[in-house]
Amino acid sequence: MQNAIESALRKVQADASQFGAAGRTDTGVHATSQVISFVTPHERPADAWRKGLNSHLPSSVRVHWVRPVSAEFHARFAATSRRYLYVFQEGEFDPLSRNRVTPTGVLDDAAMHTAAQCLVGEHDFTALRAAACQSPTPFRRVDHVLVRRFGPFVVIDVAANAFLLRMMRNIACALRRVGRGEWRTSDLQSALEGRDRKVVGRTAPPDGLYLVDVQYPPHFLLDSQDQVSGWPPGRLPPMLQHRHSLDRL
Repeated sequence: MQNAIESALRKVQADASQFGAAGRTDTGVHATSQVISFVTPHERPADAWRKGLNSHLPSSVRVHWVRPVSAEFHARFAATSRRYLYVFQEGEFDPLSRNRVTPTGVLDDAAMHTAAQCLVGEHDFTALRAAACQSPTPFRRVDHVLVRRFGPFVVIDVAANAFLLRMMRNIACALRRVGRGEWRTSDLQSALEGRDRKVVGRTAPPDGLYLVDVQYPPHFLLDSQDQVSGWPPGRLPPMLQHRHSLDRL
């Protein structure tokens, strides 16, 4: 996604610079609300930027909105929180969901939700980060973890100030073990406190992971006559859009 947008931006405005993205996603991971920032000396109506970029993007990538921001804004470093959803789908393989969810057997979503609450707060997440993670600290603050069922979909909803490399996919792996009955509720707590990545098991596939929302302080926004005030809300994955908004989860 990042390369595609950078390429489109160079075609629309060759001298744009200081490109930044709110979150780095692995190959196969989805982003319904990625935020991109760049600097340009040129002024255009927001809709002109949106249409111009979309005319040079592949069909799998779309710009939904553009906002003018202050010079200090950076999509990654100004973010105060990020929200991811991980979507499991129970039952037999559905070709219409290929690469959009992670198929699974029956899961106990209530047990998963109960176990997940030990992750809320500021913790050392060594047990849930990849060995290649380059963050200088394993500590992150998790604001909420919710596990909910929507028909055949079991959705893990996590908001945090930031995420370590593969952290969300490893959370999904650990909670799936609880949902399958392989772990008791207390086992996740023990794994977190033990700080041993090997205990958790194989990282969950990228297919079911979605970056759905990024939050910023409001003071970075600039006034603009053709824009609605405030940051646009996050966006749901396609299979959950019947919920209408993230607030409905």
